[in-house]
Order: sequence, then C-alpha cells, then structure tokens
Amino acid sequence: MGLESDLTGKVALVTGASRGIGAAIAEQLASQGAKVIGTATSAAGAEKITARLSSFMVPGLGVVLDVSDAKGIAEQVKGLSDAQGAPDILVNNAGITQDNLLLRMSADDWESVLNVNLNPIFYLVKALIKGMSKKRWGRIISISSVVASTGNPGQVNYAAAKAGVEGFTRSIAREMAKRGITANVVAPGYINTDMTAELSDDQKDMIMSSIPAGFIGEPKDIAQMVGFIASPAANYVNGQVLHVNGGMHMN
Repeated sequence: MGLESDLTGKVALVTGASRGIGAAIAEQLASQGAKVIGTATSAAGAEKITARLSSFMVPGLGVVLDVSDAKGIAEQVKGLSDAQGAPDILVNNAGITQDNLLLRMSADDWESVLNVNLNPIFYLVKALIKGMSKKRWGRIISISSVVASTGNPGQVNYAAAKAGVEGFTRSIAREMAKRGITANVVAPGYINTDMTAELSDDQKDMIMSSIPAGFIGEPKDIAQMVGFIASPAANYVNGQVLHVNGGMHMN
C-alpha cells in the first residue's frame, strides 16, 4: 500500500455496509488502514459487519443505525465518536428503492425513498462536520446513481433523491474546502448486487446493450473509486460526481 492511499489513523463511517457495495467499500477502506464503522438496519447485519472486518490490521465493527432517524443519528454519532474517535471519513451508501410509475406512486413511496436516500446525508454531515473541521481534514463521499443524470421510468423518487445528493455535495464542497474537507459523489451504473440478480434475462440483455464495456460492474469497482477519493491522493478532487458505469453514461 502506497503512502498516498494510506488511511492509517483515520476513522471511517460507512452506512449500509452489511452487503453489496457497502460491504465492499467497508473492506476497501479497512484494507487501506482505516478503522471502519459500518452500519446496518438489524443486529444480525451489524454482527456480520463486525465479523467481516475483524480480520483487518485495524479491526472494525458493525452498529445498528436507522439513517432516517435524525435524533438517533445525532445521539449515536456522539456515542461512536466518544468510543471510537470522531470519523474522518463519511460514506453515505445506505439506500432503498420503491419503484413505480408516477401515476401509480404513492406519497409513502415518494417520502420513504427521500427519507433514506437523501435526508440522512444532511443529518450525518451535520453531525460530523464539526469534528472534521477541528482536524482540518475530512472526506464526505456519497453514493448516487447513474439515474440521477439519465432519469429512469418508474424511479422518479429514486432519481430525484440521488440528484439531490449530488446538489448537496457540490454545495457542501464549496462551504468546507478551505477547512481541508472534500465532498464528492460516486455514481454507479449497473453493478452486480442482490438487486440486479433479481432482473430477468431479457432485462439484463437490455441493460448490457446500453453498456459499451459489455459487462455489468462489480461492487469492488465502486469500492476502489471510494478508496481513492478517501485517500490523501485525492486532495485536489472536490465537488465532483465520478461515474463508474462502463461508459453507459458519459459526461
């Protein structure tokens, strides 16, 4: 591991780290020397995170966190900071989908997606930003989606939430840059996760035809990008949306 990717002495908080992209990100940051705290929605999920991170040089741990609970986030972040050290790196990965065409989408479908995919970004950054400011160093990394740029039928709630994440990130990047804090977004395309595994063969064929690379990405492809942005090597990368999609969408 090169010095420019070394995260020894850093504490990272990764939401939604029990599986898929979040699990890969947690392992990537741990492999770079960070102490990783991964969140899950259940005690069983938190235990899996702790077990997965126990073998690294700096063992990490899993905790239960409801990212839609503003008061709970503030209290738990304070407790974690007191026990593990104030996080230097925040990775906002937790998310859900409630897909439906707009004509059939309920208000609950709309609100639940924003309450998990967008609102927690504000709660978590608000809770952690003072600690990062005191250290004059921090990394705020949020996981968006290609649909924030392209749109997608049946996902007006998800696309709107992810577009909101990107706008929030650009604004906070401008606010915090002089304090040594960067804020960036990684926007995955189609990645081989539990969600894509449920797609039919016809759906997969249609997706593949839209990807110039000719294959669906893996969670490690996203994790490696996050590992770079979190590292000292990315000091001059700020306010960016970094697309990892095999060429499916090009800026």
